[in-house]
Amino acid sequence: MPSAVSPQWQEKASDFFQTSGFKIKEAGNSAGTFVGEVAKDAKVNVADAAEKVGSVVKSRWAIFQQPSTRHAMQERFIAAAATTSMFLRKGFSETKEKVVVGKIKVEEVAKMTAEKSKNLLTDIERWQKGVASTDVFGIPIELAVQHQQSSTPIPTILMKCADSLILSGLNSLELFKAQGDKKVIRQLVSFYNQDPNASLPEGVSSVDIAALIKCYIASLPEPLTTFELFDDIRNARSSIHLMRNILKKLPTVNYMTLELITALLLRVSQKSLLNKMDARSLAMEMAPIIMWQKDHRPEHYKQFWIQPPKLDSKASLDSASSYTAWDMLSEDGEMKDASSSIPLDDGMPVDFHAIEVIQCLIEHHNAVFTDANETVW
Repeated sequence: MPSAVSPQWQEKASDFFQTSGFKIKEAGNSAGTFVGEVAKDAKVNVADAAEKVGSVVKSRWAIFQQPSTRHAMQERFIAAAATTSMFLRKGFSETKEKVVVGKIKVEEVAKMTAEKSKNLLTDIERWQKGVASTDVFGIPIELAVQHQQSSTPIPTILMKCADSLILSGLNSLELFKAQGDKKVIRQLVSFYNQDPNASLPEGVSSVDIAALIKCYIASLPEPLTTFELFDDIRNARSSIHLMRNILKKLPTVNYMTLELITALLLRVSQKSLLNKMDARSLAMEMAPIIMWQKDHRPEHYKQFWIQPPKLDSKASLDSASSYTAWDMLSEDGEMKDASSSIPLDDGMPVDFHAIEVIQCLIEHHNAVFTDANETVW
């Protein structure tokens, strides 16, 4: 059963609903008025903005239509075109310079190739004729001295090698006996045949330098002691006085070179406690290449300065041009031990009298060569 509501509360509720409805109606009217005003303001603002934009565009267009402005724009376009043209010209100029540089480099390469080809032909000529005009190996010692720049009557290559050994090589074990590197020796021979006055390349070992000295002396067509005086020198081995007088009969170049070599061997023998090479040991190594008779030349050494090219006669020109002198010089014995020993006498009987001669020249060097320009280091 519903509860009874007092008249007082019914009156208060009725007043509340009437007041709320009135307030809601007022709020609706106020909101409508506000929205209308906002819309009106927005419409006015849009119209103002459109008018301003139109005014700006019209003003800019008027400025562009003025002669001064058109002239300025034309000047800017001309300047831009000139700048673009300048960059293009600069690019073409740089390209042209690069082409010129490339042409120069191509010419340099062509020149180097021609020089290598010339050297190759020189080596082929040497192998065909035995020696070439610039060679120092395999030619008479007097010709080698004539071709060199130095006025000293001793081959320059021997002086350079001797100086190098005196400075830093005397203590090398078994100097003038130890095995040398065949490939290095061939390269040095080729190097000096192309430039007889060149300095020794850096890094060459003392053993290879000593082997190069032996190769040069062995390459001489006639021994340092000459064929004519072979017997006289050999028979004077027991007399310093007689030896001194006979050696004076040698040509100046032979005499001075023999004095240099034996002076070097004396210095080596003085370090025998370190290098294990006394005068006797050195004489055994050097006698076969310093003193020998006709038809007894130590031909084994010839492999170091005359090496026939192993070119196939049917090979193409391209393959021949890529086959360098370095390859030819290095080809022989490539499959063998590069440091194989150099035999003492090529299988010929040992001439002990010649060994005694060289031993005498080493041990009594200063007494034998008293009137020579004694080598001093």
